[in-house]
Amino acid sequence: QVQFVESGGGLVQPGGSLRLSCVVSGTIFRLRAVGWYRQAPGKERELVAIESSGGNINYADSVKGRFTIDRDNAANTVSLEMHSLMPEDTAIYYCNVGYTPSDSWGQGTQVTVSS
Repeated sequence: QVQFVESGGGLVQPGGSLRLSCVVSGTIFRLRAVGWYRQAPGKERELVAIESSGGNINYADSVKGRFTIDRDNAANTVSLEMHSLMPEDTAIYYCNVGYTPSDSWGQGTQVTVSS
């Protein structure tokens, strides 16, 4: 069963930066697309960024130019570098694999953007 362990969240002021990390196990990571998702209170979980096994990357319009996804196939990890954070980025952030995410989700990591 695929498993995810996310870390790196925290409280940051508007305009600040954070770097999230996720360790993936239980799958052949290098053969899968991997993405970051987020869920804000009272909202549906949404895709933030996704990188294919071949390195093609797509971002949600709301984060383009501010967030960068990067995978490390040797370490089975994926990171999300976030800059110019805004209060609307506040959410629990999760990683998952595949363009249709697996049913197995990690505990996520909380990102709170507030002054």
